[in-house]
Amino acid sequence: MALLPDHLLAGHESFMEGRYAAEEARYRALAREGQAPETLVIACCDSRAAPETIFDAAPGELFVVRNVANLVPPFGPNEDYHGTSAAIEFAVVGLKVKNILILGHGRCGGIKAALTTGGEPLSPADFIGRWMSLVTEPAKSVNALEHLTTGERQTALERISIRYSIANLRSFPYVAEREAAGELAIHGAWFDISTGELWAMDTETGDFRRPKVEDAAA
Repeated sequence: MALLPDHLLAGHESFMEGRYAAEEARYRALAREGQAPETLVIACCDSRAAPETIFDAAPGELFVVRNVANLVPPFGPNEDYHGTSAAIEFAVVGLKVKNILILGHGRCGGIKAALTTGGEPLSPADFIGRWMSLVTEPAKSVNALEHLTTGERQTALERISIRYSIANLRSFPYVAEREAAGELAIHGAWFDISTGELWAMDTETGDFRRPKVEDAAA
């Protein structure tokens, strides 16, 4: 049996000959000096929605945590294991990032599962079912809107869940403290896999609209 699948080995070879060769000095500096990203991105683990690709990010530019449906659980320290919460803690307290982005996307399988009732769990443990219970209530509300098509319901919940995750993010004391002090900005965005379009959430109204580069400078 091969140590790694052939397509991964071929991809690494291409990386070494291409991007690494072009940015070797940057990689060596990151190895020597450590990372100092300014932005934490909480994204979905969907293979079609990689933040580094969407934002054409350089090595060391983004600190990324990915999970099913880009969800943030409420702050709740206990004896369990908390991968997403641990990443938030390290990014905010350890790396002192200046921005946190919740990045949702279209055609999300986790969101689709949350909207579908009565389905069989993938395994007896039902980790996904438990995880998606974080958006159970908004899913009920969206499903109640009978005049919406199935696709419209899914897009609505994909965006609503971003707002829910932002609310949960603010339940972390050190997140709330740094945001109140003006040291941290929280953002939401939704990526359309089909068209490549990015929709950003207005922090005041919660509406999603297409941002422009000049918006950031305003």
